Amino acid sequence: MLRAIMGASLVVFTCCAVFAQTAQNSPTFEVASVKPAAPITGNAIRVMMRGGPGTPDPGQITYTNVTVKNVLMNAYGVKGFQISGPSWLDSERYDIVAKLPRGATKAEFMAMLQNLLAERFKLTLHREKKDLPMYVLVVGKNGPKLKESVDDAAPKEGDVPKSDGPAAAMGKIAIGKDGFPVLPPGSGGRGATAMMLMNGNARMTANRQSMAGLAEMLSGQLDLPVVDMTGLTGNYDFTLYFAPEGLVGMRLPGGLPPPPPPGEGGPGMPMASAPDAQSNPSLFAALQEQLGLKLEQRKGPVDLLVIDHLEKAPVEN
Repeated sequence: MLRAIMGASLVVFTCCAVFAQTAQNSPTFEVASVKPAAPITGNAIRVMMRGGPGTPDPGQITYTNVTVKNVLMNAYGVKGFQISGPSWLDSERYDIVAKLPRGATKAEFMAMLQNLLAERFKLTLHREKKDLPMYVLVVGKNGPKLKESVDDAAPKEGDVPKSDGPAAAMGKIAIGKDGFPVLPPGSGGRGATAMMLMNGNARMTANRQSMAGLAEMLSGQLDLPVVDMTGLTGNYDFTLYFAPEGLVGMRLPGGLPPPPPPGEGGPGMPMASAPDAQSNPSLFAALQEQLGLKLEQRKGPVDLLVIDHLEKAPVEN
């Protein structure tokens, strides 16, 4: 009997030792500063998430005016619509500066962010799957209106939209008749997408973009899952003009209005002529009219992060 009790005690002790070792070896930042961001003034906000593995500054991250949701998305590799938690996730802002160990991988970096959230914000969460509204991207009734990319070595001038008339000089930036900056030929690499907002209109420019990549971009604008079901397997160059009203991806964090367009209120800076904000269709209509694609609403299972506990005031540095 005594031998059995000693054996059971040894098993319990061994399990505790393994747990402690796992927690001790979990990747953490060498040093980290987390503090509430300064109050926002004016009608614009500068949000910055810079550094980490795979960037020009792999040894340090500098996050300015970020929300906890921003950090959660990076830490767990999820979209905003996959996070369920308190309402202040999108409003309270923080400045985070942290130093990474030399040679840290992206997986280790994500674990460091997770540990930072647990230590400084006392985060606890669980995962669950739930049926939620979503969209599927399909080909419209009359077929796609897409130009397939020429997959050769050098980018062509036609990979990006050209001005259809004289450009108005705005400093060093040329503005086309569509009211947007004229992108240089071949700007952006394979799969590059540029999103611009000018004078109440939005322009999405894609270079060698797949339909899966387009679905990803649309998901960011709609803040809902978008699944590619077009059956189109090529890479495409396209420009999409639409009215951004009501789209999550076209709002500045915190619900603030966008800053005034360049040239507005600036001495000696001409205001670019642009179509009336009402002249462009909604994103849904623009996809059908300009690309021959359609978004259909469905319901489907979505993996969620559900926050059980999270403190608004971070633990002091």
